[in-house]
Amino acid sequence: MRIQSRGRGEEGRQRLTLVPETVDDLWHLSYVLEPGDLVSGDTTRRIQRADDQMRDTGGEREHMHVTISVDDVEFARFANRLRVGGEIVGCSREDQLGHHHTLNVEERTEIEIEKHFKPDQLDRIEEAEAATENPDVAVVTVEEGEAYVHTVAQYGTEEYASFTKPTGKGEYARPRDELFDDLGSALSHLDVEAIVLAGPGFTKNDAREFLEAEYPDAAERIVTTVDTSSAGDRGVHEVLKRGAVDDVQQQTRIAEEARLIDELTERIGEGAKAAYGIEEVKKAAEFGAVEEVLVLDERLRDERQGRGDWEIDVDRVLETVEQKGGEITVFSAEFDPGQQLRNLGGIAALLRYRLE
Repeated sequence: MRIQSRGRGEEGRQRLTLVPETVDDLWHLSYVLEPGDLVSGDTTRRIQRADDQMRDTGGEREHMHVTISVDDVEFARFANRLRVGGEIVGCSREDQLGHHHTLNVEERTEIEIEKHFKPDQLDRIEEAEAATENPDVAVVTVEEGEAYVHTVAQYGTEEYASFTKPTGKGEYARPRDELFDDLGSALSHLDVEAIVLAGPGFTKNDAREFLEAEYPDAAERIVTTVDTSSAGDRGVHEVLKRGAVDDVQQQTRIAEEARLIDELTERIGEGAKAAYGIEEVKKAAEFGAVEEVLVLDERLRDERQGRGDWEIDVDRVLETVEQKGGEITVFSAEFDPGQQLRNLGGIAALLRYRLE
């Protein structure tokens, strides 16, 4: 996610101009946008004309800039787009005001959102922005005499380092450990959460053994190895094509959720410092006992849009938690930890101390 600008709208609303850069960013926005929000963007709209020539065509599409008051939001995962529907309240053509329109938001589409953002919604956008800026995975490709390191952000790759050390026989041949040592040094200075090691043949396995012995901190971040036909850009392309990085990034994202849900279930099993269900979490929040709230994004959206069945205002509970120094983690309903949280009522808390 790229935040282009921030500002203030009418009635105390905040205004953000955003460019979603990945399908993940579109998915995040589906949990941020709510009925009544204002969303602006460029679009096309079929315009009916009162002339004989256009009568049989049903009108022609014109480019225009619209602002809609949101009625419904749909994340079309397999179409890689976010559909935002609502009434046109601002338009470069005044005759279109009051009509219903759907904005199709795709990757790299600039939109402006004006709304009263809740803290967790802003956190979600800012975390998506940080994920774009900071690479979380590196792809290391190695073959005899060559090694390359590419960083992978949520969109795109960039070469971080490359090393060439002729090995084998001949006047200029060098011990392959020199190549592996240069690689290990580079990785030790690279701040990524996971490394995919790839390349043809057995050289990558020898490199991994060297790193385990000489650069154990770097070796610990190697999460998988992939066979490719070459190293360098072509090797990275093969790794990406096979989905290895997508798998790693997904696992990285849910690792923290898995850790938290495991800690929660362990505490519940021990009858220790934990609460679950909206009523128990509300009680703990009022006592200032909440260390961290775990809440399911799907449930949070339903409650905010009036489709839930909680009789307690979840936003007031979250505000109380923040006011008293607690943390909030919004779980994704897409992954196993979120499924577990759903079975506990969609909201739970790790407590600072046990409530009687």
